[in-house]
Amino acid sequence: MLGLLGKKLGQTRVYNSDGTATSVTVVECGPNHVVQCKTPDTDGYSAVQLAFDPQKDQRLTKPRLGHFSKHKTTGFKRIREFRDFTLDVKSGDVVKVEDCFDEGDFVDAIGLTKGRGFQGVMKRWNFGGGRATHGAKGWKRRPGSIGSGSTPGWVAKGKKMPG
Repeated sequence: MLGLLGKKLGQTRVYNSDGTATSVTVVECGPNHVVQCKTPDTDGYSAVQLAFDPQKDQRLTKPRLGHFSKHKTTGFKRIREFRDFTLDVKSGDVVKVEDCFDEGDFVDAIGLTKGRGFQGVMKRWNFGGGRATHGAKGWKRRPGSIGSGSTPGWVAKGKKMPG
């Protein structure tokens, strides 16, 4: 299985030859450095550890710094292991996008969403907020009404609320 580490830079659109627009995500993928090659003889399975996004040594934890110095590479922010890596690489090699994929290949992208914590309705759902003047007190960032009166007497499922 091939794999690369990358960082999402943003989103844009690409226009096809017939003029239709397609949304695309721009991902910086490379260069990925091979930190360690695991073999069934020594580790019990075959895998390749790839690292991405160089980092100063003073920002690394001691265990991670020891791992990088043991394998004679510089420090990196992100490190992941890919089992059954199909490219023939050794420790210290650099893996680029051109080595793995050709133009027009389809790829599966897996990512992590940054946590935002507990957010109010203005940030979470882009609510407009209440009035800032004409006697309004304490309603600038609040959601307003969340349902009807006594009938039906409950809040609708899927109501946009803080969270």
